[in-house]
Formats: sequence, structure tokens, C-alpha cells
Amino acid sequence: MDPIMVLAGLGVGIIVGLTGMGGGALMTPILVLLFGVHPVAAISSDLAASAIMKPFGGWVHARRGTVNWRLVAWLCAGSIPSAFLGVLLLDLFGSDESVQHAVKIALGAALLLAAGGMLLKAWTGRRNADRPVAPITVRPVPTVLIGIMGGLVVGLTSVGSGSLIIVALLALYPTLRANDLVGTDLIQAVPLVTAAALGHAFFGDLQLDIAGAVILGSIPGVLLGSRISSRAPGGLVRSALVIVLLASALKLFDLPTLVVGVVAGVAILVAVGIGLHGRTTRQKEPVEAGIG
Repeated sequence: MDPIMVLAGLGVGIIVGLTGMGGGALMTPILVLLFGVHPVAAISSDLAASAIMKPFGGWVHARRGTVNWRLVAWLCAGSIPSAFLGVLLLDLFGSDESVQHAVKIALGAALLLAAGGMLLKAWTGRRNADRPVAPITVRPVPTVLIGIMGGLVVGLTSVGSGSLIIVALLALYPTLRANDLVGTDLIQAVPLVTAAALGHAFFGDLQLDIAGAVILGSIPGVLLGSRISSRAPGGLVRSALVIVLLASALKLFDLPTLVVGVVAGVAILVAVGIGLHGRTTRQKEPVEAGIG
């Protein structure tokens, strides 16, 4: 068992514990880019690890009552069968080099969507910070369609059980509280990634040594991340995660390392600038309030 892979699982687990998302969006490209694992094997191994890791976060939210169980039921009604379909389509495509390249491109596109989704979530959360909580009315048909879309993408790429579905839920239920959103997504992701992982195991894509190394690191990582999440600067974690997702996506598109480095560097400068601007604004508000 590769100890470096265990450490990578630990790091990803910490990020999942801190942010509630990013497991598949980070672990799969790490396995592909850093460890040279074939994309299909990386997807199946990551799904198996997520199926064991995500219940820890879901259990915490279930105990706190921050789960909309009706949303979970309708999402799973669409996501579980479509996850099997995604795995079946991936198996039918075969495993030659052209297929592996197509999977990498699809994974890169999914990572870009995930990064955009996290930015949208942060922006929406800031706008709705003072909005009063209102009960939501569950809309079964579009919710099932979200599940179908998310399950298909997860089955093909292992990405989307968190980031992409959260984006869709935000668009459909803008008044859903942030903690209910995360809790609902974590709970629905458990049967979704389990179904996709079982599909990969059935078709013989799962590599137990890779999955075991990721699981060994990710479980203590997600527990540690969950414990310190209340103290961690959320904006900093989200910014780092978006930058990593962006760089991983560009690398999966086979762009030169120099281009990826320049884009990541610009993204870091933008994130630092936004952070400094926000800090300056918060420092001015109390002064202005005292003068008034």
C-alpha cells in the first residue's frame, strides 16, 4: 500500500470535512495526475472510498436534524439507477487510449463545473446571509431530474455527488438553508456513490489496493476536518479548493504545465485580492457605524 496515496486520501478527507464537498473532484485527478492511475480505475477507487467516507459527515447532519429527507428520497429515485447507467456506458465505451482520453476530458469539464458551482454557492451564501428562513415546497419532477443528471455524471466521472448536485439544488431551492443543503446532499450522496461503486466493482474496474489506501487516509481526514471546520476560515478553504479544481481541470485537458501554473497563479492573486478587500470592508464598517 502506497503511503503517499494514504496521505493524499488524508488531505482530501480533511477538505471534505471542512467544506462538505470536493471528494471526487479532487481525489480522482490526484490519482490520475500524480500516481498514473488509469482514469476508469481512479474513478472506481474514488467512488468506493467516498461510499465509506461520506456517511461520517451525513451521520453528523442527520443527528442535528439538518437533512430534508423528502429531497433525499426524490434525488435518490433518479440518481441511483442513472449511476448504474453511467457505469454501464463507461464499460461499453471500452478501455483503449481514446476512451481514456475522452474520460479525462469529461472529468476536466466536470471539475470546471464543480469549481463554478462552489463560486456560485459562496456568492449566493453571502447574498442570502441575512435572509429569513422559509419552508420549501419539494418539487418531485425537477428534483428527480437533478438526481438523474447527477447520477449519470457520477457514474461516468465520480464527480458531482457533492458540488454539481449542490449547484442544481441551489438553483431549484434558493431558500434552502446552507446547513440543510449540505446535510441533504451528504445523505443523498451515500446511496448514489455506493450504487456507482458497486457498478464499477461488478464490471471489474475496482482496484482494492488503491481504494484501500484512499479509505485508510480519508476516514481520519474527514473526521479531523469536521472537528476543525468551525474554526477554519471558510473563505480561504473554498478559494484553495476552487484553485485546485481549476488547475486539475486544465491539466486533464492536456494543457502545458506552464499554462496551468500561470492560470493557478493568477487565480491565487485574485483570491488574495478579494480576501484583502473583504477584510478592509469589514474593518471599515464598525468605524463608520461608530461615527454615525
